[in-house]
Amino acid sequence: MMPLKIKNLKFIIKSYVLGFCFLTTLPCFSQEIIEDVDVKVESPKAVDVDSLQRVKLDGVAAVIGDFVILDSDIDKQFLQLEAGGISTDDITRCQLFGKLLEDKLYIHHAIQDSIVINDAEVKSYVDQQLQGFAEQIGSMEKLIAYYKKSSEEELRDEMFELNKNGKMASMMQQAIIEEIEVTPEEVRQFFNKIPEDERPLFGTELRIAQIVVIPETTKEETDKVINRLNEFRADVLDNGASFTTKAVLYTEDPGSKRTGGKYTLNRKRPQMAKEFREVAFSLQEGEVSKPFKTDFGYHIIQLEKIRGQEYDVRHILLRPKLTKEAIENAKEKLEKVRQSIVDGEITFADAAREASDEKETKYDGGQLRNPETQDYSFELTKMDPEFYAQIQNLKDNDISPVIKDEDRINPIKFKIVTVTERVDEHEATFAQDYLKIKALSLQEKQLNAIEKWQEEKIIDTYIKINGELRSCDFNSNWFKIN
Repeated sequence: MMPLKIKNLKFIIKSYVLGFCFLTTLPCFSQEIIEDVDVKVESPKAVDVDSLQRVKLDGVAAVIGDFVILDSDIDKQFLQLEAGGISTDDITRCQLFGKLLEDKLYIHHAIQDSIVINDAEVKSYVDQQLQGFAEQIGSMEKLIAYYKKSSEEELRDEMFELNKNGKMASMMQQAIIEEIEVTPEEVRQFFNKIPEDERPLFGTELRIAQIVVIPETTKEETDKVINRLNEFRADVLDNGASFTTKAVLYTEDPGSKRTGGKYTLNRKRPQMAKEFREVAFSLQEGEVSKPFKTDFGYHIIQLEKIRGQEYDVRHILLRPKLTKEAIENAKEKLEKVRQSIVDGEITFADAAREASDEKETKYDGGQLRNPETQDYSFELTKMDPEFYAQIQNLKDNDISPVIKDEDRINPIKFKIVTVTERVDEHEATFAQDYLKIKALSLQEKQLNAIEKWQEEKIIDTYIKINGELRSCDFNSNWFKIN
């Protein structure tokens, strides 16, 4: 989300769009939504009675479009920030209220613009969230108690509403800025208008390369997994066994274990590995695939239902076990590669191209690309702490010892890393820091577009602010003052 346009509200407040709260262990709450209510109609028969009763008990802070913001919603924002360890000493009630107004403006116009949200995709995301948090806190019962809900269904419904609304706001914002670009001349003008004594200071940056060796699974272990999956498949097809139950009991995919291996795929939105999609889209309803391989392991899929472009599938994932010998062989291989580099027999880049198992980096000499900036530089102060610990004592062109590591695909892998270039802290220059300056220039242009959109939509949207909150001083023209 873009920085807020509320006076003195610093950028420390992150939007909860797409699960800000639920990606932590914060207690989260959705705002009251009253649909199809004409706020100018005085007759209570025009609205839902239960909704009116709830609103009366909890004062209405504002109405924006079809949405109501309650006084308690602002209180809950404070609770969420404090539970997340964010100090609220310098944050006012007006600032958080302004944030809620922005969110509802986005959502209201997302609905007006017919932005479509895939409910099945949101439900799948909520399923994964619930499973992850339940495992983290100990059980689903503890999770329900933690969020002070009466049932799993109530928690699930609230998470669904929060995530759906958040995604709508995010998609509305993205629609506003998606076609915005900056030209090299605009970047130059942006940089030149910054006073010399106010130019940004960029911290120390490193370029890092690595060589990765992944232990190989044996044919024997692979055959065990394939045979096991074939047994599951035969039991389902021949004996009517429950695919869902088998997924709950045996799948090694933590993201879908609790839901019986269920995912919803959409032909127009690439999800899952390519091999997974190809198999899923080739099945008929009720059919169970033969075992097949992806980078994550071996799968079987059951296609439950086709709904237009959407496919409801269940899958079981099994991974061949790594033998102790395979793990030792991988480590020894990398030790030999490292020694060859240290002895000057081969360069790090050539060794990466020859020996690394990491497809993303091996053909680029092992050079890592920063996922945030898409260039090769990593700012020291923004580096992942665990990764920083692995390279902090390396001088330029030093080779690290062999490091045991893991990722979402490989439970065990080994790597060596080196610092190929170091740029010390410095004041921004146009030539050296063009990509960073371009990103700042683009951000400014996007913020201007967001601000212009807000100004126009505020005028076009029914907005009523009540009580003491009318004394708030906003940057955005929520009171529609000419």
